[in-house]
Amino acid sequence: MKIQLLYTLVAAILFLQLPACAQEKQEKKTNSYENLKPQKMKDMTDAEWRERLSPEEYRVLRQQGTERPGTSEYDQHWEAGVYLCKGCGTELFEATTKFDAHCGWPSFYDAVDKKNIKEELDLSHGMRRIEVKCANCDGHLGHVFPDGPKPTGLRYCINGVALNFKAKE
Repeated sequence: MKIQLLYTLVAAILFLQLPACAQEKQEKKTNSYENLKPQKMKDMTDAEWRERLSPEEYRVLRQQGTERPGTSEYDQHWEAGVYLCKGCGTELFEATTKFDAHCGWPSFYDAVDKKNIKEELDLSHGMRRIEVKCANCDGHLGHVFPDGPKPTGLRYCINGVALNFKAKE
């Protein structure tokens, strides 16, 4: 009886550890941007995106999700460099345009190049907002608001999970 209880307990512990191991494995995915042309990115299937991105990255970039405020590694990140799209590696925002908007998400007042992003009207959740997407892979990045600092007066409020960072050399 005691041995059977011990086996049951060990089996339960091992069973509970499996999802954590699977999630840890998925979270460590790395993105390779080599040979990814804009049309290739737009033609990728849902399955290819799921293979390429972690579950949280997929939820934000491909399903227009939002990460919880204050959880991004880039919210209070102030190193010199450039922020890239996590989906395709397109340069999006220079660190010099980053500012602390006290909103819980990385915020920028300008894009590296307006051709690298696109803006679309977003009427979801009973609000009227402007969604910001990567122009190369169509990944959801966040939203832009007209309450930022000079010189643009804009606040690109971006999900950090949708970004990679390349330090200035």
